[in-house]
Amino acid sequence: MADPEDKKGAAGSADAKPAPKRRIRAPKAAKPTKAAKAARATQEKETKREAPAVKPGQVHVYSLDGDIIKTVELPTVFRSDVRLDLIRRAVTAFQANRRQPYGPSPMAGMHHSVRWSGKGKGVSRVPRLRGTMTGAQAPGTVGGRRAHPPRPDKVWVKKVNEQERRLARNAAIAAVKDPRMVASRGHRFPEDITLPVVIEDGIETLTPDSGATREGLKILNHLGLLPDVERAKDGRHIRAGRGKMRGRRYRQPRSVLVVVKEAGNVRRLLGNLPGVEVVNPAALNAEVLAPGGDPGRLTVFSEGALEILRSWPS
Repeated sequence: MADPEDKKGAAGSADAKPAPKRRIRAPKAAKPTKAAKAARATQEKETKREAPAVKPGQVHVYSLDGDIIKTVELPTVFRSDVRLDLIRRAVTAFQANRRQPYGPSPMAGMHHSVRWSGKGKGVSRVPRLRGTMTGAQAPGTVGGRRAHPPRPDKVWVKKVNEQERRLARNAAIAAVKDPRMVASRGHRFPEDITLPVVIEDGIETLTPDSGATREGLKILNHLGLLPDVERAKDGRHIRAGRGKMRGRRYRQPRSVLVVVKEAGNVRRLLGNLPGVEVVNPAALNAEVLAPGGDPGRLTVFSEGALEILRSWPS
């Protein structure tokens, strides 16, 4: 016969709740030490393909995929002196020669019937509308004509000698190979790329059936120049002043200048991108190479266009 205390103990143990399980946390991963970080950085540098060094006056030639094909010597025109005074003078002349003269009618503000009451009346000697005391026609009165309006017969043309214009163009060409000048204009480009950027002639014969601009974006992305196009796109803004009502509402920053022998096909690839211009070597001048008179524009040459520059005198 079982003991009643044993039964009581057995019943109490059946009603008791099981003890909760303890949750065991996984051990934290150890943080990499400084030595491990340095070793990893060294390994990443070794795995990256380093671009071969170039001598002064040489640049790399890049493929459409951004790979280095070979190294070429720059033409002698790139060794010209960077004359900022000549560049500013030529660019100012280009801008002035495009200016359209304007002015009011010769009789603007004079179509009033005015009279002067004469001296000794106790009023100022101002032409006034007949029958009133309202001043008119005189430049010093409210509602009167302008004192010195713009004259439509003013000549804005500025002449620059042919030799000065050529020296300014050569100086602007020499500035595009200086990374500091190009960076000071705000252009964005990889640090390891050689300036000016020279690309193979395949860009001139590339004719995609559809998506030409998309193909041009791929080429600029492979070269590392796409951030500069995005900078020009983000910098588009409405002009300040009256010019916004005169057909020039927006201001657009300048981006990459592409120089090729035949600009027709390349313009289909890159001509629609904001701030990008495609020209042939004959169209190069100080204003295209140094917009606003500030030298050092980010420029891409094709191999054929670079060869044409070899015949130019420095």
